[in-house]
Amino acid sequence: MIKVGIKKEGNYPVDSKKIKDFLEDFFSREGIVSDAEVSVAVVGRKKMLEIGKRYLDDKNLHEVLSFVSSEEDLKFVYPPDGVVHLGEIIVCYPLIVEAAKKEGKLIDQKAIELVKHGAQHLLGIHHQ
Repeated sequence: MIKVGIKKEGNYPVDSKKIKDFLEDFFSREGIVSDAEVSVAVVGRKKMLEIGKRYLDDKNLHEVLSFVSSEEDLKFVYPPDGVVHLGEIIVCYPLIVEAAKKEGKLIDQKAIELVKHGAQHLLGIHHQ
């Protein structure tokens, strides 16, 4: 079973259930059959800038970032609790809104696109 945790920095109106359902389906289709968990954080501009600067030494504002929690010298580390900790996906809500308006999409639709992008990175799929 895939467990999806969602944390919102503010009272951002994204549909957590849609994101959870999407990620559960996405990881299942990608072959994740073990017990696994992934976290999603919805943050504002200031927090996203802080995360980029702290962890990437980057001053750019990103729409989405992802961090793999079980990576060690690019070798798989079997988790002692038997749960595969896939990592964390962080999306910037104000940038979701801006991109959705620009692309003529619903906010939840754009949020899921960015969450998918982050999930692909967690699985090692990079900018095809």
